[in-house]
Amino acid sequence: MKTINFILIPLCLISFRSLSQDKPKEIEEMRLNLNEEGSHYLKATFLNQVWFRFNDSNPGTLVLNKPTPQTVDIGLRRTRFQFYGQLTDHVFFYFQFGQNNFNYLSQNAGNRKLQAFFHDALGEYKIRKGSDKLILGGGLTITNGLSRFSQPSVSSIMTMDVPVFAQATVDQTDEFSRKLSIYARGQLGKLDYRVVLSDPFPIVTNGQPLPALGTNATFSQVGHHKQYQGFFAWNFFDKESHTTPYMTGTYLGKKKVFNLEAGVITQRGATWTRQPLAADTVYHTMTIWSVAAFYDAPINKDKGTALNAYLGYFDYDFGPGYLRYNGIMNPANAIQAGYPSGSHGNAFPMFGSGNVFYAQAGYLMKKDLLGEGHGTMMPYASIMSAKYHRLNKQMNVIDVGVNWLVKGHNSKITLDYQLRPFYFQQGTELVLQQHRGQVVMQYQLFF
Repeated sequence: MKTINFILIPLCLISFRSLSQDKPKEIEEMRLNLNEEGSHYLKATFLNQVWFRFNDSNPGTLVLNKPTPQTVDIGLRRTRFQFYGQLTDHVFFYFQFGQNNFNYLSQNAGNRKLQAFFHDALGEYKIRKGSDKLILGGGLTITNGLSRFSQPSVSSIMTMDVPVFAQATVDQTDEFSRKLSIYARGQLGKLDYRVVLSDPFPIVTNGQPLPALGTNATFSQVGHHKQYQGFFAWNFFDKESHTTPYMTGTYLGKKKVFNLEAGVITQRGATWTRQPLAADTVYHTMTIWSVAAFYDAPINKDKGTALNAYLGYFDYDFGPGYLRYNGIMNPANAIQAGYPSGSHGNAFPMFGSGNVFYAQAGYLMKKDLLGEGHGTMMPYASIMSAKYHRLNKQMNVIDVGVNWLVKGHNSKITLDYQLRPFYFQQGTELVLQQHRGQVVMQYQLFF
């Protein structure tokens, strides 16, 4: 019982902005200071993102063996608990527990158990007190080398959802983008860096049917190699605070940030192929890298307006012909014969060998636009434009939407429309013929 109390009590301790007797107490954060200065602390947060969605199904979609041209569903995109703290001047820890993509089709071992798991479990050691020049860490972590959106702080993203293609190996050789890793990160002047050595999970443990070995690359089922990663960003204006390894989506005008970034991930023998009638299996090195620019800054501080913009180029080499469909919290579970495997519901070719341009922009309107206490709006648009080798034409996935920031990121409602392509199989090529759309309303609660 003492152990349980020790765990639960910090999660229930709350600090208040005002202790005045004539003013209601306003919750600021769930935090317990361990010293008078507050530099040593324990902190807990909670995130819940609820989706209400209408989807125009891809051709051939089946829901529980029935052709279904349209779906309406309700789901939990993310439900997370974080618990972290600075125990000493040098020691930091971080844990995150929760679930993702829970809707009416979710299952675990044939029943309706919640698929909750530890997303992160890491410890860090700051080499020098009061300095972020060198921090050593290790554990189960999203810290990686590809890009800003490969390790995003999902509570602060500007668009309704992150560009998931940037989490390039998600649920293949990682656990929802997390890997067992050791790393060094820090800030040297205006340079922000991360260098990571990861021990990726083998594809045979991801719980999904394994693809057959063939002419198009898939993750190898034989052998095991470590993964090497590096991420570097130059902060031209304000430095970004990285208390945790996650990177902020938008500061809502509270910082002036302009970064140029570059990152890379490489792994020997990550994928394999075999030509028809050939006896030898060929193993391929996975090398994926990106360069990008990120801008997030106030326009008029008095009015509270701000601009967010991102432009990135991603070069993906998973091996010849690699292509993988993915549908976020897919509202369907099968596809009729004759259609591309995995293309049911809201799926599209999200990952592949080739290249991707990604851009997003949003404008934070003046504070209290909707009246005092009712928040403001932030419209946005984004585009993922990919040229994967197996697609006959450039693939464009477009999102437009608006955030109603009732209380910043703590309470916000997002309305998003996504237009995606659908490719039909013609011989060995995927040919663009149609487009489909979905409308999602999300409510985010974060504290």
